[in-house]
Amino acid sequence: MIRTWLLLLSGLILSLAIPAAEPGVRTQFVGGTLPEIKAKSKARLDITGAEALVFASDRVEIRIPYARISTLEYGQKVSRRYAAAILISPVLLLSKSHQHFVTLGYEDAAGQQQALVFRVEKGDIRSVLASLEARSGRRVEYQDDDARKAGQ
Repeated sequence: MIRTWLLLLSGLILSLAIPAAEPGVRTQFVGGTLPEIKAKSKARLDITGAEALVFASDRVEIRIPYARISTLEYGQKVSRRYAAAILISPVLLLSKSHQHFVTLGYEDAAGQQQALVFRVEKGDIRSVLASLEARSGRRVEYQDDDARKAGQ
């Protein structure tokens, strides 16, 4: 009897400790042609669907069929950490901050060309690029050689 209660209690504790994971990866919307999404808003990119990807912010959810994707581009923005170096340590002037950006061009249901630009975390960029290439049939265009090295 006590053993059963302990098993139930441990199961309850584990279920509370592990939050339900949302599908996809965390991104930040940077810009594009969709006015209903605010710049710098957080969003999730779900590329697990067989027919379409889902880009969901707190206000809008956009479904883009892979067949309608016309361009994929990847680039990096590299900046020195000046503010942190001034406040913390001059050694940080030697380090670089890499941000990973994906530009996705597609045709919407009305036949209009649209674009999404979003930032992806470093740990997710390779899987996002590989999945988008595989599902859309489009090759990723790299902005430069540094982006090519980081994306492959």
